[in-house]
Amino acid sequence: MGDRKIVVAIDGPVASGKGTLSRLLAAYFDFRHLDTGSLYRAAALNLLRRGDEPGDTAAAVRAAETVANIDLTDIALRDEKIGLLASQIAPIPEVRKTLLDYQRQFAKDPPDQGRGAVLEGRDITTIVCPDADVKIFVTATAEVRAERRYNELKDRGEKVTYEEVLADLLRRDRQDSERAASPLKLADDAHLLDTSILDIDTAFEAACEIIRAAARN
Repeated sequence: MGDRKIVVAIDGPVASGKGTLSRLLAAYFDFRHLDTGSLYRAAALNLLRRGDEPGDTAAAVRAAETVANIDLTDIALRDEKIGLLASQIAPIPEVRKTLLDYQRQFAKDPPDQGRGAVLEGRDITTIVCPDADVKIFVTATAEVRAERRYNELKDRGEKVTYEEVLADLLRRDRQDSERAASPLKLADDAHLLDTSILDIDTAFEAACEIIRAAARN
C-alpha cells in the first residue's frame, strides 16, 4: 500500500457486525482501530460516576472533555446501562463537537505509527471522515441483529428475552437515524455490506477487497 496512510470509515447500526469487522481489518492491514462509540460510552461512564443527569448539557460536555481519563477497553463500558446512557447524550451537538476533534486527529495521525486507521461508528462516513479513502456501511435486518445481541447478552449471563432486545434495538435505531445531529445514514459513496446472510469470513474478504482496490488507486 506504499507510504500513504489509508483511512477506513465504517458506519452501521447496533449489532450489525461492524465492530468485529473493524477489528479484523485493523489487525490484518496493521491499521489502528477506534470504536468511536466507546468515546460516547466513556463520556456516559464519566457522567454516571459523577452522579450527573444526561439531560444536563453542561455536565455531558464536561464528561466528554475528560474521556482521555477512561480506559476504552474497560469492561464497564459494555454495560447495557452505559450503552443506553451513551445513546441519550450522543445526540447533544455540544458533546459531538467535543469528541469530533479527537476522532479526526486519530484518523489523520494514527497512534503508534499505524499504517492507517479504521474508525467505526454512526457518522464516520458522513461527518467525521467524509473524505475517507474507504467508506463502508455495514447493516443487517433488525431480526438478525437482535438475535446476535440476544445471544451475546445471554452468554454474559444477563437475563433478557429476545423480544426485549428487539424492542430496544428498534428504539436505538430510531434514535440514531432520526436525531438532528449527525444521524446514522448511508453515505452516497459508501459501499453497502449487508451481513444478514454473510458469515464474518465472507464479510471480511469483501471488505478487504474494497480496501485493496482503494489502495491501488
